[in-house]
Amino acid sequence: MKTFKLHTLILLLISSSVFAAISRNEKNALLDLHTATKGDNWTVKWDFNKPVESWYGVKVVGNRVVGLELTANNLDGVIPSSIQDLKYLETFSVFKNKLKGEFPAELFKIPSIKHINVSFNMFTGHLPESVSLAPSLVTLELFMNQFSGNLPKNIDGLVNLEVLSLFNNNFEGNLPAGLYNLKNLKELHLNSNLFDGELDKNIANLNKLENLSLFDNKLRGTIPSLEKLTNLKALNLSLNNFINFSDEALVSLDKFNLQMYKNSSKEKTLIGQKGASIIVSNTNLVGNSVSLSIKE
Repeated sequence: MKTFKLHTLILLLISSSVFAAISRNEKNALLDLHTATKGDNWTVKWDFNKPVESWYGVKVVGNRVVGLELTANNLDGVIPSSIQDLKYLETFSVFKNKLKGEFPAELFKIPSIKHINVSFNMFTGHLPESVSLAPSLVTLELFMNQFSGNLPKNIDGLVNLEVLSLFNNNFEGNLPAGLYNLKNLKELHLNSNLFDGELDKNIANLNKLENLSLFDNKLRGTIPSLEKLTNLKALNLSLNNFINFSDEALVSLDKFNLQMYKNSSKEKTLIGQKGASIIVSNTNLVGNSVSLSIKE
């Protein structure tokens, strides 16, 4: 009899483990998101008669929501503050929807968050100071929105960040000193904004950079030495207001096989091997226009 009861108890424990559900707070957070973004009009809808782990774009591991990826799913509205109740979330992607309002600052309060992509929406406002609360973040992609204002000075709190992609917004002001402390950065895309000021020599701190894109801003002054950025595969500094640059620093990037020519018109042309993506041309250089041509 005791053996039977023991077996029954074990079966009950196994059953409860197998069929355990995510927490009520997490489920409510998902339902809030559904309501706030007109879920009835989503391209792929959620079936509330089925388990949460079967809902489109929801990844559940160990009865915890760890991923939410709703790319191009016709989300229309705002991200509710209750999103922070998905406290085990690692990936949040709502790329290419119709979302608006300010950046959901609560996302940065999720300790496990690693990947955020809210690109190709209609978000406005500033990047919040709470960005420093997400040291686990690896990728932050906000491109193709209507964000504005300065980048937070405490952005260096993103100590594990590898990809920062903010292009095609209205960010402005100087690049904060903290940006140059993100030593794990591999991709930095700040092009097509309104950044001004000078490019600090501490850009050399970002020696893991593989892609640096700053074109179409209002950056000025001298392009500092880039010779320490030995991992670069693509560089674009064009369409700014730079007035000078270091010939030696650019030429020393041997992997690009750069050559520099000076002619009587003082035009300087950087010539690289086919396949290299290097552009340092500037339309507003004073008496020193710069252009790029690639050998075929």
